[in-house]
Amino acid sequence: MACAANYAWANRQMIMHLTREVFSRAFSLSAEEMPLVYDVTHNVAKIEEHMVDGKRTTLCVHRKGATRAFGPGTHDLPPGCDTIGQPVIIPPGSMGGSSSYLLKGTTGAMEKTFGSTCHGAGRVLSRSQAKKQATGESIQETLGRNGITVLAPSAGSIAEEAPNAYKPSGEVVKVVHEAGISHGLPA
Repeated sequence: MACAANYAWANRQMIMHLTREVFSRAFSLSAEEMPLVYDVTHNVAKIEEHMVDGKRTTLCVHRKGATRAFGPGTHDLPPGCDTIGQPVIIPPGSMGGSSSYLLKGTTGAMEKTFGSTCHGAGRVLSRSQAKKQATGESIQETLGRNGITVLAPSAGSIAEEAPNAYKPSGEVVKVVHEAGISHGLPA
């Protein structure tokens, strides 16, 4: 898992570097003008301390389908987040134009979920179910009419990721907000 996490981190760094190069050429910006705002992992296990039955306990917390949502005052927060809570980025699961959200971790998440929340909207259809409902070509055509260009290794890959295969991200954000494990950041 450590190897996979390091690979993912290096991959994100390379994507950021290449994106900066494109922006530098297109807009005459320097890398210093495009700092990393936040980098987050998900689907990974970490050794952490949490309260269990009133006692501080060392645990291996595996966040499959989840990411950290540490509340204000937690000692493991990144610099600058100690008073507001950990940033929580919830991208749309769907390539069909669903919204992205920026939330913050809460003390409720620390108490209820070992400081965890979802990292995305999640699927409602398995990949094989999605492939039975529509072809990659038809999805690509529909998305194209809405100004969304999809490039993938195969039509099957597109069908697996059909917009209707995912929950609406707004509904998921409403649930985590009402459960008190992630809240919207103040404007």
